[in-house]
Amino acid sequence: MSLLKIENLNVYFNLQSGRFQALHNISLELEKGKILALVGESGSGKTMTAMSVLNLLPNTAQIDSGKILYNNENLLEYTPKQMQKIRGKEIALIPQDPMTSLNPLYTIGNQLIEVINLHKGLYGKDAEKYAIEALDAVKMPDAKERLNAYPHQLSGGMRQRVAIAAALACDAKIIIADEPTTALDVTVQAQIISLLNEIKNEFGTSIILISHDLALVCENADDTAVMYAGSIVEYCHGKDLFFNPKHPYSQALIDSLPNIEQENLKTIIGTPPSIRDNFLGCPFAPRCEKKFAECEKIKPTLKQIAEKTSVSCLLYENFD
Repeated sequence: MSLLKIENLNVYFNLQSGRFQALHNISLELEKGKILALVGESGSGKTMTAMSVLNLLPNTAQIDSGKILYNNENLLEYTPKQMQKIRGKEIALIPQDPMTSLNPLYTIGNQLIEVINLHKGLYGKDAEKYAIEALDAVKMPDAKERLNAYPHQLSGGMRQRVAIAAALACDAKIIIADEPTTALDVTVQAQIISLLNEIKNEFGTSIILISHDLALVCENADDTAVMYAGSIVEYCHGKDLFFNPKHPYSQALIDSLPNIEQENLKTIIGTPPSIRDNFLGCPFAPRCEKKFAECEKIKPTLKQIAEKTSVSCLLYENFD
């Protein structure tokens, strides 16, 4: 059963130079207790999709059409006050850099307790005890002492644990983890991902994992959406992306991973398009090694080609 379902989401930017589409007919499903990964190059629309769920888009962005269903209710119809009750309590965000969400002027304890006051209705010693339990749950060393620490006094991995603790303290049903291991060393990366998996398994929490790390996605994601130029180009089981990619872009991403047998690192030619670029055909065509004439003229749509596998590519269309 889907806990969160995005249907045909279209997002535009209203800029001085014109109106440009950032997300194109995004459709995703997140099941209870599962990890859904969003992968793709920077600017592909991964974070924009996640921020649409939380209604935290920039002022210049506008959701033009679509639905975001949480427990079968359309979040796009919620008032700002209703969304305030959803953010943090029901759907929590772990940002790429926790320093952007942690106030440098307040201690970790102050910030966790404020969240607990707001979403759990606990105060005083009860709130402090709950904050310590949340930090213990994310394996924070010396949890009680850390309440008096300021964000700058903690390592990057510890700050990520605080962000995860805030989500746990509110009993969030969904955690959006936006590049949660960026700028962390390999050992700490493994600890953070292991922690997210423990939370998923113990509490049945659903996770949207945004990542550039394809190996991490392969090992942890139940389902994966590959995004390019604001569209989903492939939707598949997590391991299928790594071992059996279908879309040329997915294949190129896998091929670009370092390989001990290769002398030179393989790259994807060219650069991703801007939202200002208007393509008649497939937006990946200028970079695609498998393109043919129709790719420049016809825009592909996401098509199911196997169970739990959908691809947006003319290679899977019949032109006879």
